[in-house]
Amino acid sequence: MTDGWSVADRFVMHARLRPDAPALVWHRGEISYGELHDMAERASVQLEWLAPGQHTEPVGVLAHKSPAAVALVLACLLARRPFLLPSPALDRQSLAKLFAQAGCRHVLVPDEETGAAPVDEVPLSRGPAEAVGADVSFMLTTSGSTGLPKIVPLARDAVDRFVDWAGAAFDIRPGRTVLNFAPLNFDLCLLDVWTTLARGGRVVLVDPEYAADGRHLLGLLRSHEVHVVQAVPMFFGLLLEALSSSPEGPGAEFGAVEHVMFTGDVIPDRVLAKLPGLFPGARLYNIYGCTETNDSFIHEVDTTAPLGPLPIGEPLPGVSSFVVDEDGRLVEGAGTGELHVSTPFQTAGYLDRSRHTDKFAPHPLGLDDRPYFRTGDLVRREDDGRMLLVGRSDFQVKVRGVAINTAEVEHILLEHPDVLEAAVVTVPDPVTGRRLLCAVQRAPSSGLNSLALREHCVRRLPKAAIPSVMRIAEDPLPKTSTGKVDRNAANHLHESPQPERRVS
Repeated sequence: MTDGWSVADRFVMHARLRPDAPALVWHRGEISYGELHDMAERASVQLEWLAPGQHTEPVGVLAHKSPAAVALVLACLLARRPFLLPSPALDRQSLAKLFAQAGCRHVLVPDEETGAAPVDEVPLSRGPAEAVGADVSFMLTTSGSTGLPKIVPLARDAVDRFVDWAGAAFDIRPGRTVLNFAPLNFDLCLLDVWTTLARGGRVVLVDPEYAADGRHLLGLLRSHEVHVVQAVPMFFGLLLEALSSSPEGPGAEFGAVEHVMFTGDVIPDRVLAKLPGLFPGARLYNIYGCTETNDSFIHEVDTTAPLGPLPIGEPLPGVSSFVVDEDGRLVEGAGTGELHVSTPFQTAGYLDRSRHTDKFAPHPLGLDDRPYFRTGDLVRREDDGRMLLVGRSDFQVKVRGVAINTAEVEHILLEHPDVLEAAVVTVPDPVTGRRLLCAVQRAPSSGLNSLALREHCVRRLPKAAIPSVMRIAEDPLPKTSTGKVDRNAANHLHESPQPERRVS
């Protein structure tokens, strides 16, 4: 019935046919499809007033997650106007550069009354802008962990193809509820928010102000009959920590949940082991993808099998991939190398083409004419064809002459039952050349100290891979604009003294 329809078309259909059906849950209230459509229409008036008739002119959307922010994005989709949706947590200079690069003469923030209001706090540079294709809708950004975030334009048909896959794969439809944990600028929202609204479901929005509060997350799941949950591993760690101190105690908690997806990072074994008890009626999935390609692989976890390394899974329909070793040769059978991926949902390339740096390239043997993305992720293909994520190509370092992958060290740290988050970085050392530092967030109820953490590492890691400095924080570690642990910012924890009550 809706084959070939856009996200905006499908949303409008539900708003007209089922105006009273719930679209969003925000705090203790619900917003219906009809109400959300009215909010989007008010924002559309503001869009048209800013640039009459210029429907291909990009606009900036600077928004923390809220119903008004969702309505403003819908207004852009309804107007078929490209829009840049960066993290509002970025500094003013970075935001100005990104908006200028995308050619955004106007930047809007959500407004509960009018739908949208112009921004005057961000000074827009008037330098040359990159050409944005007429078929572009969302413009997301990378995390910016290596400098200014890269702009990732997504074509409307790429988003629509993803909605078709995700909606069918996880049975998202009217009468179904999806929890949205990720920030609105994160690509996970393409499933949590935009697929759900396109398919007529209900979205429970997690307020970013409470995203690190496990008790709040627990309350949302207990208050609403949620059927689909997708989140980064940190979310599930927060839930389990909150349950451990809950007066109601742990146990089979959320029987209504049918699909649970973890993505964005490696999930600690201790967290994975408890998910079947937390979601007793759910199918569990490990999803692999990048902002540039969107979801690419999916693995359904066999909850009856012994725990072990999780493969990235099977390619989604239409996805193609290959592995290249450190010498630039294709890995045909078992072996390790960098994963290259091409998906039906991916960007055609960064908006700033000078930042491609060979990240998008054709098949090295010319076996097809698809553009492939170099993910930077190292995978090991086993004899049986399974592919396991083993680290990042840019996380490979040498300490005292020993090759170390800092992502593997982080994984070992996260296996400690009292560690919620971990970041490992290297810094220059006049004697050894490089040395490892780590910062971790410990569970609030634990007494974890650096001695106990070091003993844990000694049992699991070679001597050269044990961080020489360990800082243990009570608070969550700094995050990138896409919600992942910011290793560069975590490194600064070692540069200045921390209050004794927060760091040991």
